[in-house]
Amino acid sequence: MTFKNQLRTQAALHPTMQPQDVLKMCYQAAFGAEHLLVSEQAARDFLTHEWENTPGDSDEALYERISNEVCRLNIRAWKGQNLPMEWMLQLFLLSCKPLHNAQNRFFAFLGSVDALCAADGLPFGTEEWKAAKENYLREGVRPVHHSDSYRTAEKPAYRVMDTSFLRLLPLLLAAHTAKAKGGAKVIAIDGRAAGGKSTLARQFQQVTGAGVIHMDDFFLPADMRTEERLATPGGNVHYERFAQEVLPHLSAVDAFSYTRFDCSVMAMGSKVQVPAGDLRLVEGSYCCHPALGDYMDLRVFSDVTPREQLRRVQARDNAWLSQMYVEKWIPLEEKYFKAYAIRDRADLTV
Repeated sequence: MTFKNQLRTQAALHPTMQPQDVLKMCYQAAFGAEHLLVSEQAARDFLTHEWENTPGDSDEALYERISNEVCRLNIRAWKGQNLPMEWMLQLFLLSCKPLHNAQNRFFAFLGSVDALCAADGLPFGTEEWKAAKENYLREGVRPVHHSDSYRTAEKPAYRVMDTSFLRLLPLLLAAHTAKAKGGAKVIAIDGRAAGGKSTLARQFQQVTGAGVIHMDDFFLPADMRTEERLATPGGNVHYERFAQEVLPHLSAVDAFSYTRFDCSVMAMGSKVQVPAGDLRLVEGSYCCHPALGDYMDLRVFSDVTPREQLRRVQARDNAWLSQMYVEKWIPLEEKYFKAYAIRDRADLTV
């Protein structure tokens, strides 16, 4: 979506937008959240104060895009959905990083505003915008506050977030509302190769502090890779060892460890420590294998189109490995998904 279209959407959602509010949107859209971070403690204190003074509203959208790279997380909606304030804080902190070519993008965004004003696509005219822009630029490119009229009418309450986390939001919401069978809540993310399972797991861990277990650590050893075993859907994962080393500990809040299989040397490797906590996530193909039972409180399927899957595999791996995925691993996965209706049984598909 172009910035011009996103600006049109913002003007429709917030008809009291003034030139100052558009300048703020252009700046945030170009520079992201980096300029907003003084310190983690200051960010926490400021959000806590705003959180306590902002009513929740579950009918509002969780976020609004202001560019392809940046969105605004809605505090009212977040609070209305009873999502933890800490998760919002972590999303904001993780988004406080420099954006590529921000200065040039900022001036390109100003040009989009020029064009939209000329087409009468904003709540104010070209002359009003031109005067506000020239006055702003005389003092240099810098962040600005919302206009008083916008604050009064729209009551903005949000945190800026990188859009790379948008795919995580449905998972956070589903994980928060899922009911735990035991002391710890357990989420399982199965899905297609190059579907973004590892990225989701990493982001989820960064935001929530969840302990993560990777199914890649349970690659089937060579001495078990018989024709009969590999002919069984999902047979190329060592689910027996997973059942022995992980399943008894997953739903307890205590720390535990398991041994990872090191594919680089095709042998058992180092111990993996899973910290104590009330949130656990298992990620990787075959983590929803029926042999493991119904251990999870939330089943997630990470999907990707065949075309995009091939593009990602080829971009990620060398020619030999990508060919191995195409000819061997992806067909084995698809056989497993079909045999056990893995996607159909998921509580959430992302």
